[in-house]
Amino acid sequence: MTALDAVSVYTPAFRVPIEDLADPLGLTGIQVRLFRRFHGLDQVRFDPDRSPAGLLRAAVEGLTELRGQEHRVRYVVHGRAMPVVVPYPHNPLHEVCRALGLGHALAFTVTQQSCASGLLAVGLAGRLLAGDPDGDALALVLTGEKAFTRHARLLPGTSLFGEGASACLVSANGRRDRVLSFVCAQRGEFDGEFGDREDEFQRRYRPSLAEVINRAVAEAGLVLDDIRLVLPHNVNVVTWQRLCSLMDFPVRRVLLSNVPDNGHLFCTDAFANYRTARERDLLREGDHYLVATVGAGAGATFSAMVFQH
Repeated sequence: MTALDAVSVYTPAFRVPIEDLADPLGLTGIQVRLFRRFHGLDQVRFDPDRSPAGLLRAAVEGLTELRGQEHRVRYVVHGRAMPVVVPYPHNPLHEVCRALGLGHALAFTVTQQSCASGLLAVGLAGRLLAGDPDGDALALVLTGEKAFTRHARLLPGTSLFGEGASACLVSANGRRDRVLSFVCAQRGEFDGEFGDREDEFQRRYRPSLAEVINRAVAEAGLVLDDIRLVLPHNVNVVTWQRLCSLMDFPVRRVLLSNVPDNGHLFCTDAFANYRTARERDLLREGDHYLVATVGAGAGATFSAMVFQH
């Protein structure tokens, strides 16, 4: 059974108040107040001195459980929201693999599900390990990218992106943080710029996410009340308040404290929230928790994954 053996997260210490982003992002005062008062955003993290490879390497270097086990890593999968992040022939993923003794591993990137690609990477890693003849094989799942353009830093009217990275050591037979189900629903009609479909997307957003959450819970053999904690994508606070109202789920069981502190960290949100949950002792042995995320770009992807801690 696919399991997260260890998770490391790197978030930069450098933080920018959202008011300081008004000029570079072309935001009006009303838009800034909307982000702060309505969406619950306060500041965004950046690391101006680290390259895309530097972000990934910072996360992997914090994964102490990997040390001495590099030879067991057969696959390295980078879940990334942006389809292009560096000019050819540069390759941050391969650069990190060579630097950290993982050059022997099969390494590739998945981007097709935008900010939901992190969960896709975990699911793919589990499938690869399940089919690997070596029962001791491991996979390394990475997330992390730079908010390097205005388009990459701003989701108009919804969220502001920051920078961070994560590294997850995945096994096929781990005893903790085991994946019980993974449900993904893709809506191709929302491919590209939404244009006049924006209102339709907003109408379908919460019902579509609620649907995949309920399906993931059911496929795990559980009911919603069995979920001790939801680890969300940190798009904003109000989205989750309204979703919880729709699903009749207590919002206090959604970990939202990283939204004002980090901003939206692309595919890294789920793993940053996991580390916060562990640090605050919010998960006990045997607890069930759910990760939910939405990717908008190459269509819209709604994903949910249920784990047992």
